[in-house]
Amino acid sequence: MIRLLALTVLALVSGGCSKAPESPPVAKAPELPPAAEQMAKAYGLDSFGQIDGLRYTFNAEFPGVKLARTWEWEPKTGQVTYEGKDKEGKPVKVTYLRSQLSSQSDTVKNEIDPGFVNDQYWLLFPLHAAWDGSAKVTDEGMQKLPLGEGSAEKIVVKYPSDAGYTPGDTWELYVGTDHRVQEFIYHRGGPKKPSLVTATWADYKKAGPLDISTDHRGTADGAPLRIFFSDVAVKVAGSDNWVNAQ
Repeated sequence: MIRLLALTVLALVSGGCSKAPESPPVAKAPELPPAAEQMAKAYGLDSFGQIDGLRYTFNAEFPGVKLARTWEWEPKTGQVTYEGKDKEGKPVKVTYLRSQLSSQSDTVKNEIDPGFVNDQYWLLFPLHAAWDGSAKVTDEGMQKLPLGEGSAEKIVVKYPSDAGYTPGDTWELYVGTDHRVQEFIYHRGGPKKPSLVTATWADYKKAGPLDISTDHRGTADGAPLRIFFSDVAVKVAGSDNWVNAQ
């Protein structure tokens, strides 16, 4: 039951998008507020086209559950390799093309790929604020931080209610003067739980041209939650070598 909970309920966020982009655009989405554009650029928006491969392990801890899912993603081809465990706790490793998702097994379509979207949104969400043209992005000015002291620029990203794994998701990003997210509040669309997540964005590391927050601590519907990334590495165009985040 705990493993099933981890594989289904822990798909906390899927960004209101049915699929992460296989070839993310370099240009910003229409009507992107300047503060949101600056944020996306700080995370590597203009350089993402250099990325041939992205590798990372998504780790989640909340009461009764510890979960690790390892991914290797080729953004330009849409190929994804997953390594983790199935609902029975048995090791699983599978490689698939997201453009051919309809031909994959039910496990890939209903469990693994939603997990990929979830974990990749946690890793790269500031870029999705620029990539996802269906989302409405607004700048609500300086607001008090939800967890820490002080204030930050509040950027809200709201997804439509008629598309994606979890339609109607809303992300409230609190962005500092360095254009990095410091904290966020996530409201999940629809009735599924957890529906409210509040967490920090900390332990930033550079992975090639990307800037990535590797540690998030907070709560999910009031229960303690930690999401963190380990073994983050990128492969840039023109090289066969993986560059570890530092």
